Amino acid sequence: MKNIFTRPAEEKVIEALYLIIAIIIWQLVADRVVQNKFILPSFYDVIIAFFDTVTSGLIFSDTLTSLLHFSIGFVAALTIGIPLGIAMAWFKQASRAIDPLIKMLRLISPFAWTIFAIFLVPWAIVFFGLTHKAIGFVVFVGMVFPILINTYLGLKNTSAVYVETAEVSGYTKNIDLKNLIGTPSALHSIVGGIRIASGMGWMCILVAEYLMWGVSTNGFGYQIWHNNYLHRTDYVIAYLLLLGFVSFLFDQFFRYYVDTKILRWTSRTIV
Repeated sequence: MKNIFTRPAEEKVIEALYLIIAIIIWQLVADRVVQNKFILPSFYDVIIAFFDTVTSGLIFSDTLTSLLHFSIGFVAALTIGIPLGIAMAWFKQASRAIDPLIKMLRLISPFAWTIFAIFLVPWAIVFFGLTHKAIGFVVFVGMVFPILINTYLGLKNTSAVYVETAEVSGYTKNIDLKNLIGTPSALHSIVGGIRIASGMGWMCILVAEYLMWGVSTNGFGYQIWHNNYLHRTDYVIAYLLLLGFVSFLFDQFFRYYVDTKILRWTSRTIV
């Protein structure tokens, strides 16, 4: 897998050119065609709004608040989703009981899980009150199912070729096959589930921070909806771009760490 850290310089230059062209088109359309800052602010207007949030210090408190909410849900989803998925895949009784449910859940789109998490906002307030944990719980619900399902399917779909090769090499005990074959072969699926879940987590944050505005007056979700009510479209777009940039950086650093540390063996790199 390629990311911003491993792509050739030529690819980075081409992507930068496309981005510059898109910005120029945006600026021209906003200034020459739309000519209405409330409908489509120009790139320059968005940059001014962005630097205003920087000078006021809002950008730092908003970023830290949303990262706190994301971290609560992310850690909880990993802590519960991966072990539960492993248990469901390794124990036959659990697999027989839950396999039909998994087959139904895997057909549900990731966006549907986000909607389901949003509907749990009132329950989160009841159980956790207007606290950061309440928003973290909504993020957790939106993230845990993709992680759980991908962990389960990754282990269940372990190639028979890997298992037979291990048995020929003398690894015949179930615990050895699970630890040395099942878990490494499932890592791609688990990582894919985590990446899907992280995107859903950021979507949940947008709505949860808005609906539970009593928790804090900071965060990407709160600021986007707050500025929308004030008809400050340039600030709305600035925060949307900031959210996209933060989620993009998280995804790229996660992929880089996984590629270089956990899945290094897939590129035949030993040292």
